[in-house]
Amino acid sequence: CDAEISEAIDFCRYYADEMERLDQGYQYDTAGETNRYNYQPRGISLIISPWNFPLAIPVGMTVASLVTGNCTLLKPAEVSSVIGAKITEVLVDAGVPPGVFQYVPGKGSTVGSYMVQHPDVHMITFTGSQEVGCRIYAEAALLKPGQKHLKRVVAEMGGKNAVIVDESADLDQAVAGVVYSAFGYTGQKCSACSRVVVLEPVYEAFVKRLTEAVRSLNVGNAALLSTQVGPVIDANAQQKIKEYIEIGKQEAELAIQVAAPETGYFVGPTVFINVLPTAKIAQEEIFGPVLSVIKAQTFEEALDIANGTNFALTGGLYSRTPSHISKAKAEFEVGNLYINRGITGAIVSRQPFGGFKLSGVGSKAGGPDYLLQFLEPRHITENIQRQGFAPIEGME
Repeated sequence: CDAEISEAIDFCRYYADEMERLDQGYQYDTAGETNRYNYQPRGISLIISPWNFPLAIPVGMTVASLVTGNCTLLKPAEVSSVIGAKITEVLVDAGVPPGVFQYVPGKGSTVGSYMVQHPDVHMITFTGSQEVGCRIYAEAALLKPGQKHLKRVVAEMGGKNAVIVDESADLDQAVAGVVYSAFGYTGQKCSACSRVVVLEPVYEAFVKRLTEAVRSLNVGNAALLSTQVGPVIDANAQQKIKEYIEIGKQEAELAIQVAAPETGYFVGPTVFINVLPTAKIAQEEIFGPVLSVIKAQTFEEALDIANGTNFALTGGLYSRTPSHISKAKAEFEVGNLYINRGITGAIVSRQPFGGFKLSGVGSKAGGPDYLLQFLEPRHITENIQRQGFAPIEGME
């Protein structure tokens, strides 16, 4: 889509500009001494990209690796291999030298695992599930025969993102933001809202408005402009999401499940209410159009609930209370916090994206420190006080 193409272009421009800045290095000179702090490429870089943004994410990861001077291998998710091939064509046409970039399609369990463990690979950049990300960490940590370096892993591993709605919130704004964040792209975004924590005084009113808003969503062919919720990626994803919905029916109260076409990989937007914070549907990443609504008695409890998972990627707050906004800024455990707006749609350089805890290593794609992940810093000190000169051959 146009938005994804624009994001890919933004990554290219931003990382090129950032590398020109970093290439200047730093100078710390004193009398009789020069000090130079510069960066050099790490080595062979492996990019393992996801299927949900098959153009923008691999372009950003790959270009970051290339502009920092690393020879780069791109292994996209199997279901997005065609887009990976198109990216390769564009890079070759743009003049990337032969041998500097290689496109390596294949299964993650075989091709991906082999490259992760290869002793010549210096770093791995991965976006995907927590399970696979942790496996990559474990495999990359093993020192192989002939390997003379420690591998760096940059991983973004999803989230269980929460939005808090307090008693002072504009409920119309909050409902619109939650619906868009939860069900846009059929919930198949790392940043998607999958939990909304609502304070008790406005809980019933919020649930009523949310239910009606979700009821109005149009589920169908993603190619039609009238469609608001399209299909999920494949049959396996559809089955997994449906299994979580059945679990949700045992754990909580089903508020609404929008009807979906029977033919195709469709799952209707689903909302559960009166969900316990410890419920499976409130703790595990579903990666689909399923939203859990949780009640809190106080803002402090709401914040504890929001922070009460293993993830820390995105989060949101709808509030007009300054003290609540200040407390969220200080204590909401997320890499990207959005206040009084939706929690998806990070823009390169404006909202650098990435999380911590089990959501990732804290690197921020589209941010001023991202390229540092692909570089080795070096410092050189030279004593320049006059000590005479060595003879120059032939000048005796």
